[in-house]
Amino acid sequence: MNSRIRLVSIFLTLALLLPALAQAGGTIPAGVKISVVTDQSVNSKTAKAGQTVTGSVAHDVTVDGKVVIPKGSPVKLTVSSVQASGRLSTPAKLYLRLRSVTVGGKTYTIATSSAGRTEGGKGKRDAGFIGGGAAGGAIIGALAGGGKGAAIGAGAGAGAGTAGAAVTGKKDIEFPAETRLAFTTRAAVTIN
Repeated sequence: MNSRIRLVSIFLTLALLLPALAQAGGTIPAGVKISVVTDQSVNSKTAKAGQTVTGSVAHDVTVDGKVVIPKGSPVKLTVSSVQASGRLSTPAKLYLRLRSVTVGGKTYTIATSSAGRTEGGKGKRDAGFIGGGAAGGAIIGALAGGGKGAAIGAGAGAGAGTAGAAVTGKKDIEFPAETRLAFTTRAAVTIN
């Protein structure tokens, strides 16, 4: 009778411990994607390199069918590269990197790729503004004052085109709260 009770208690203990052990962590190899949702907004106009942004894991991270990082685990991101939009040819850029994740009250440092974007270059559009302004100014100048007027008009038109490109050109990048970003691990990390 005593051995039956002991056997049943061992069985019940294992039945309760196995699910907990299966979820106890593991090693995430390099090349695993981790999807994150930001908790706060960040933009290229005001962000600084090294600035911390908080978020959470968007989906369970599993390795060999085992959850290593559960959905909702808190993360810290770092602004890895930022540039505000310039007036003429400087496109805005904003990139974040996953720095750490907290699982079961313990924080783990993670090396990942950066995620973000660079706003499309404005060089061709700006060249169109400037060239169009120069051409328009040359035509008006030629009509008003001949060859000398065309040269003066071209210079004035190019200046107006440059001013137009500068005024309309600034376009910064913003990641509002709840932006989803995907990072890829660069090195293995063990989560206990």
